[in-house]
This record gives sequence, structure tokens and C-alpha cells, in this order.
Amino acid sequence: MPRVCIHRSTLVGILAFKLCFIVAATAAARDRQQGEPGQFDFYVLSLSWSPSYCEAAENRSPRRAHDQQCGGRPFAFVVHGLWPQYERGFPVYCRVPAPRLSRAIVDEMLDLMPSPHLVFHEWDRHGTCSGLSPRAYFDLVRKVRAEVRIPPGYVDVDQPLSVTPREVVDAFIKADPRLPRDAISVSCDSRRLTEIRICVSKELTFRACPEITRHFCRREKVVMPAMRRR
Repeated sequence: MPRVCIHRSTLVGILAFKLCFIVAATAAARDRQQGEPGQFDFYVLSLSWSPSYCEAAENRSPRRAHDQQCGGRPFAFVVHGLWPQYERGFPVYCRVPAPRLSRAIVDEMLDLMPSPHLVFHEWDRHGTCSGLSPRAYFDLVRKVRAEVRIPPGYVDVDQPLSVTPREVVDAFIKADPRLPRDAISVSCDSRRLTEIRICVSKELTFRACPEITRHFCRREKVVMPAMRRR
């Protein structure tokens, strides 16, 4: 069989071409994740069960458990975020650096998102992908949150609750029959309910979202820790 000889300069050229191709493909994938402001399919409203967050934070770092969310007045469901979403996947950090977020807006949001760090983080990571100004985005967060009715049994919880994820969904649908079953998902950790995620169209109507609901909590039962009181 004859020997095939490749000149060194040719080999270097081939390797350089492959490297350029890999770099370009990686950059394209990164740009798709980063996204373009305003170019997405729907929103996900994430409501965090604050007592679960605080209990987990205390286990990880006792000092973090004394932040604004975990001290002072008792919080139940709080807004984790309002996330622009693709039908599959989601954009993040669509403007770097992010437009400045005023302290006045942060302070106004603390009744729904009781942590300044959380407000800043959600704007940088998700809000910049909405295509809205900081004021318009957080006004929208408040408007979407107002559309969701919290079941009465989860407004003032002074004893831990043991629930099935389906019971939680049923309670939300009973509180608001407009909410389709395929528009809501329950998230959990190894034993606690952590979040409720509700899908909303750009027109602010509830809508199905298979990509979100397929991550539904698989635990048979979860705990909702009691609200923290001083």
C-alpha cells in the first residue's frame, strides 16, 4: 500500500481550520443561550416557598439564614423570578453589562422579592432578556404575580405541612380555575417543596409548557416547613 504523506504546513492548516470551526460552534451555542432581548416564547413565574429556602440556607450557612428574607416578618410564597423562556431552554444575561437598576426599584420590590441581592440577580440574569426597561420589567413582575391566587391554606402556615405535589397543584387550580393543569409545575429537593412554576404567555394568560412541567417533582410526599416567626 503506498504511503500517504501530508506536508507539515498542510496538517497545521487542517488543525487550524478544525479549531476555528469548534470555536465558532461554541460561540453560536453560547449566543443562543445568551439570547436577544425580547426574543422568547413565554414567561415562567417562579414562586419560592420561603420557609424551605430559609431552612436549606440555615443548613448550608447559618449566617445566610438571617438575611432579610429569613428574618423579620414571616414570608410564605415569594417571587423568585419572572423568566423569559423558549419552548425549549431559556435565554440568560442578554445584556452585559446590564442596564443600571435603581435602588428605588429594588426597595419597591422587597414586598414580593424580599432580598435586594435576589432583585439585582434576577434583573441581570432574566430581566435583561425581556426587552423591557427595569421599571417596565418589575411592573410586569408585580402584574403577573397579582394574576396568581395563592390557595388560602398556604397563606398562613404555622405548622409544617405534609403534602403530595398533586395536592398542591389541585389547591392552586381550586383557588383559580383559569389555571390549566399543564401550566403549573411543582419543584422539590430531597424532602421539601421548594417552588411553584407557572407559565404565562406574553399576553399574560396562563398557557401549557411541557418543557417546564416535565420537571415536575417526583416525590410521593414533600414537606412545606412552617413560616418563620420571631
